[in-house]
Amino acid sequence: MQHYHDVHPADFDRLSSAELRQRFHLPRLFRPGQQSFNYWDVDRTVIGGIMPTTAPVELEAPPNLAADSFCERREVGIINLGGAGRVEVGAQSFDLASKDGLYLGRGSRTPVFTSADPDRPARFYVLSYPAHATHPTKLIKFDAMEGTALGEAVTGNVRTIFKYIAPGVVESCQLVMGITLISKGSVWNTMPPHTHMRRSEVYCYCDLSDESVVMHFMGPPDATRSVVVRSGEAVISPSWSIHAGAGTGAYSFVWGMGGENQDFDDMDKVPLEDLS
Repeated sequence: MQHYHDVHPADFDRLSSAELRQRFHLPRLFRPGQQSFNYWDVDRTVIGGIMPTTAPVELEAPPNLAADSFCERREVGIINLGGAGRVEVGAQSFDLASKDGLYLGRGSRTPVFTSADPDRPARFYVLSYPAHATHPTKLIKFDAMEGTALGEAVTGNVRTIFKYIAPGVVESCQLVMGITLISKGSVWNTMPPHTHMRRSEVYCYCDLSDESVVMHFMGPPDATRSVVVRSGEAVISPSWSIHAGAGTGAYSFVWGMGGENQDFDDMDKVPLEDLS
């Protein structure tokens, strides 16, 4: 498990491009037949990917969690970004098509992940935070969801937001999670830029072609930088950092947050004239 430490905003503009990637960029989340996890000090976040092929993959508890099972003190959000797959949790079995999700509450049995077709494996994106209470496990079917349309074509940010785990949708302790689909012809994934002083956020980019990238912009509003991100990669975003991206082709991204509250609209907007 790769360990990412907190970074003070005053140190941000001293980082080289390589150091910026080392501290905020999570490459290769999905590795055939394996699970790959990263631990971020901020909000005790765990970010990872599970890509079963010919054999099931069991969600192991990494040693640094000091737990007998992954969900012993944690809640978990899962979104399938690949082919059809299945998650078995004790006696329960959940089939996840592409973009279906699953919430696992604190104390859940160890989940086991499989792909329906090894030649088109499932890609289970996993985001986890500590939990102080237990909420029911729940399957989230993408086809049954209603998205919220945002943005305008004139500003290049027409997009549809789908909330998977949020108050009034699927209850959790602190995890808020969903996916945003960028409309054809648009490039920006959020506008206006903003920070979240009461929580941190993780972006996982997906649905990009091999020839496309996203330029992810981050940092304090008066000292922004960019990170090149490809499909199946993620970027961690501290509370003091903006987080916005522009793609060279079609893409989607999974957003997930943990921290002090679960209000989706709790954001500190940054006027464009204040960016530098």
